[in-house]
Amino acid sequence: MADMHATIPDAAVARAFDAFAPSARKRLLAIRTLIHTVATATDGVGEIQETLKWGEPAYLTTQTRSGSTIRLGCPKSQPGHCAVYFNCNTTLVDTFRSLFPNELRFEGNRAIVFAPGERIDTRALAVCVKAALTYRRDKRRAGRPAP
Repeated sequence: MADMHATIPDAAVARAFDAFAPSARKRLLAIRTLIHTVATATDGVGEIQETLKWGEPAYLTTQTRSGSTIRLGCPKSQPGHCAVYFNCNTTLVDTFRSLFPNELRFEGNRAIVFAPGERIDTRALAVCVKAALTYRRDKRRAGRPAP
């Protein structure tokens, strides 16, 4: 994993990825790349801070405060699965569920979950990531307080 450690600047985050099972790690690293790609392509998001929340890789818009935290992990209740977690106090997952009822699978109001070997719809996931990265900014524009 020396190559991964070179691309993930935070050693603690790199160790968190190391702790995932190899198949989940590969998928979560691909989702990590998608998060960074979407952030770079989205006006007003700024640089993403990669850190740990609850021991799992998390992505924050600390520079602009435009978005809500995105966290990557593996649900303990679903071995082999991986998930993209969102703040459960937002409307994000409800919105994603209405936009992509057949393309994505959800866990309550907090996660998009992928089964082992399941194809990840990167187009749909990119829309969700962008919405999370701009959640607070868009709430402010709409004149509503953001959680």
